[in-house]
Amino acid sequence: MTSRPANTSTTRAGRTPVQLTSLVFGIVFIVVGILGFIPGITSNYDALLFAGSDSGALLIGLFQVSILHNIVHLLIGIAGVALARTVPGARNFLIWGGAAYFVLWIYGLFVAGMDSPANFVPLNTADNWLHLVLAIAMVALGLLLGQRDSTTRR
Repeated sequence: MTSRPANTSTTRAGRTPVQLTSLVFGIVFIVVGILGFIPGITSNYDALLFAGSDSGALLIGLFQVSILHNIVHLLIGIAGVALARTVPGARNFLIWGGAAYFVLWIYGLFVAGMDSPANFVPLNTADNWLHLVLAIAMVALGLLLGQRDSTTRR
């Protein structure tokens, strides 16, 4: 019987906390992307358009979505899962993904809820504030967990 050296920075599956966090965020984004295509979970499904502020579909009756918006969630999720394979990849996904959500939040301050070609994703107020929460959480977790994992592995 071989024994594994004690390493408090990895989970039972051999992933570090930053990798596990990236994986969880990735899976959640994939699930959200899929749910955006399911009538009932997405209200006004018959008003789901490819893109633009005219898309009237609302994920869980709250977040405005379009086909493009759902595809973006799926792609972000796939990136999170793929980048969770390494500590630097997971850390970068969380930090840079969070930074992108921060930029999207600023952009949304100007276009959320507007009937404008600039609101092509589309975004409503609920989307916009969720993007701020995601930005803060992803960057903070990437910095805190990524720093811890890089110092414990040296």
